[in-house]
Amino acid sequence: MDKFVADQAEGLRRLLARSGSRVIAVTGGSESVGRTTTVVNLAAALAEQGKDVLVIDECLGDRSVSATLGGLHGVGNLAGVMRGEVPLAAAVSRHPLGFGVLSAWRGSQEGYTAEQYGLVLNGPADVVLIDAGLDKNGALSGLAMRSHDVMVVTRVSAQAITDAYAAMKRLHFAHAIAQFRVLVNYVQSAADAHTAFENLAGVAGRYLTVSLENAGCIAADPHMARAVELARCIVDAFPSAAAARDYRHVAAELQYWPMRPAMSSRAAMTRPTVTTSAPSPSVWQADPAAEWPSAQHA
Repeated sequence: MDKFVADQAEGLRRLLARSGSRVIAVTGGSESVGRTTTVVNLAAALAEQGKDVLVIDECLGDRSVSATLGGLHGVGNLAGVMRGEVPLAAAVSRHPLGFGVLSAWRGSQEGYTAEQYGLVLNGPADVVLIDAGLDKNGALSGLAMRSHDVMVVTRVSAQAITDAYAAMKRLHFAHAIAQFRVLVNYVQSAADAHTAFENLAGVAGRYLTVSLENAGCIAADPHMARAVELARCIVDAFPSAAAARDYRHVAAELQYWPMRPAMSSRAAMTRPTVTTSAPSPSVWQADPAAEWPSAQHA
């Protein structure tokens, strides 16, 4: 009964306050943390749960969403959508699992207005997941800047946590982001993920004055490598696998995250440009509790 009441409350809230889809930018501190596989598996899990999902793919080549899924035909024409020449539905490629994919590499997003971005983000989708690439200064694209949440994917290793901190530092100074959601990927245990998150949250709160929210964790599952080889989502290929269950849990939870204003509508703050790619080692030395467990699993 509680779940039914919660569903009704969420539906009413979105009916009254909706100004488009729930938009989540998913990024990471390095390419090896599983950002794109996280995006496609969350999309598959959300579609399985009855949600209309649009994936915006900012990557090109072998690391793109399309390549990860074995190549989707007809993905693209973002420019046509932005100019109002092509309906969003016609530009989106529909994956057999039910979610849509739109290619929108950063170079194709330049020179548009907020209203034009809205043609993509204010469509019929319940959730828009952006596989968000960062530029050389660690900043988000024009589309990703209109997200309601930024999810940073990381792993349980000293290097991955350091890279995640560096990414959040750059994003904070580029966009004055005060809160991030952190998803810990490839974990051996929930305890390892909790320890890594708590340490990262402590350092980020102390040195950046930003808050972190725990988005959950995904098990280190041997079935994931096989799913990638098959160009399939583990949620679909191996639905009973531990990682598949974890993705479903995260997908169910994110639907009830508080809907905050889009980043582009928040008060802008002028910050100096951050040019360092990683925090100084002294940051970790200053926090004696920052001992990352299970680093050998990275």
